[in-house]
Amino acid sequence: MSWLKAMMEKEPPEPEKPLGTVVIGTLEPDMHETPKEMVRKALKRAGFKTVDLGKAASPQNFAAKAKEVNADIIAVSINTKPAKDNIPKLNQAIVDAGLKEKVILMIGGAAVTKEDADAIGAFYGKSKEEAVAIAQKAIGERKK
Repeated sequence: MSWLKAMMEKEPPEPEKPLGTVVIGTLEPDMHETPKEMVRKALKRAGFKTVDLGKAASPQNFAAKAKEVNADIIAVSINTKPAKDNIPKLNQAIVDAGLKEKVILMIGGAAVTKEDADAIGAFYGKSKEEAVAIAQKAIGERKK
């Protein structure tokens, strides 16, 4: 029932002085929005501005939106095997956009592991709490 409680939580307010900007969404063709929404709201409550791509976002959409809004972090929810198969395309889209050294990439979801994240130089989180901790730590290290 905790997922139901999480979905019923009110939308957190926009942070007045964001810690950073996060582009977040589920990787195509994944249509599972609940896990992504839980992480998005947790990041927003923690002080991050979030730009939501929704579900089934293309790798190119992640890269283009991150470039457009000058994102600090790209957070990707991957909950199905077909979406997991698109991880190399996501990585390539980020490289092609010239963002590989500029943005922090975070992945999580039912279909991925730490090994999948390591393969593309991304951070991996198993929960919304881990996602917030990773984002805070990565932003803190970047600003040093």
